[in-house]
Amino acid sequence: MKKVLIDCDPGIDDALALALAHGDPRLEVVGITAVGGNVPLEFTTENSLRLRDFYGMTAPVARGAGRPLEREGINAGNVHGVMGLGEVVLPETAAELDPRHAVDLIIDTLAAAPGEISLVATGPLTNIALAVRKEPRIVEWAAEFVIMGGAYTRGNRTPAAEFNIMTDPEAAAVVFEAGWTTVMIGLDLTHQARANAEVRRRFEGLGRLEAELLTPCLDFYGRFPDYQELGPAIHDACAIAHLIDPTLMDAVPARVDVETQGRYTSGMTVTDFKAPPETRNALVPTTLDQARFWDLMTEAFTVIARSMA
Repeated sequence: MKKVLIDCDPGIDDALALALAHGDPRLEVVGITAVGGNVPLEFTTENSLRLRDFYGMTAPVARGAGRPLEREGINAGNVHGVMGLGEVVLPETAAELDPRHAVDLIIDTLAAAPGEISLVATGPLTNIALAVRKEPRIVEWAAEFVIMGGAYTRGNRTPAAEFNIMTDPEAAAVVFEAGWTTVMIGLDLTHQARANAEVRRRFEGLGRLEAELLTPCLDFYGRFPDYQELGPAIHDACAIAHLIDPTLMDAVPARVDVETQGRYTSGMTVTDFKAPPETRNALVPTTLDQARFWDLMTEAFTVIARSMA
């Protein structure tokens, strides 16, 4: 079983990523840290707590950074809804947050088991950058580091930049330059993970999970104009899927630099697949085995649905 620490900004696709991480028996979630991103920090934190309890998870949840390192925050409430989960309202929870700041939870968790815990980030990289600055040794302590963010051909927040990177490009630059190999699960890969009508039929009969979360979340997500024809892309779950089974994806080593100054390109992940080997700092998945990916998702959702019955 692989231990994983998840930094996230729930967010509809973050919610499904957490479900995959909890429902797959090959992963053990040892911590969840919230960052402002898809919606403001107060909502991403509350959503993290409520999702943890709804799924039956036990990992500590900590609140992190509410704004980018150097600029004003942006959000994607138009895509995820004002509170982040569309029109879903999960049961209230009496659970308390971990008293530590997310940055300290990240550092403490990785320090306690060097080389044993995978770190994954599915939101803006502010918490990770702050952790790197405070304790650079986390780069050595993390067993692997996977993000959902960036792209090598396109953007979604702007023509050049993906939302998570665009939200805090300075933090992303810190992270890519930190000295580890960042697995960059970008839009070119995640747009292959579409929850179309055929996929959604696989979730029928999953009881409370389907009725209270999957169906209303995907209905809301699917209203976004870019998703109406092919179905919503379940971006963040792809990062978790890579942790579970990297063979689901074909990946290419590359050099990734983050543009922080460009008038039209701020937040762009400039990806060079022909960079000299000694300069490469990333592994970039390019193609997804869609059939096996949705098998993975369905199996994990089934496990959670049974636990709720």
